Amino acid sequence: QVQLVESGGGLVQAGGSLRLSCVASGSIFSISDMAWFRQPPGKQRDLVARITLTGSTNYADSVKGRFTISRDNAQNTVYLQMNNLKPEDTAIYYCRMSWGGYWGQGTQVTVSS
Repeated sequence: QVQLVESGGGLVQAGGSLRLSCVASGSIFSISDMAWFRQPPGKQRDLVARITLTGSTNYADSVKGRFTISRDNAQNTVYLQMNNLKPEDTAIYYCRMSWGGYWGQGTQVTVSS
């Protein structure tokens, strides 16, 4: 069983930054693609960014140039650096491991205008 634990969410003003972290238990982190999704209030959960096991990345158009996904295989951790945050970035952010389809519990990000 794999557990994913997100942290780093919070309340920030528009234009500010946050760094989310997701730590994975177990030994399969380094062989799995990882991703961040988000779910705004009353809306569906959508992909924000993905990073492959080899480090290739892709992003949703709405966050390109502002968000950066990265990973540290030695620490079993995937990060999401979020800069120039906007009120529309307000959502619960979830970490997902492609291998096995595991989800974290989510971390709330709130951006005030």
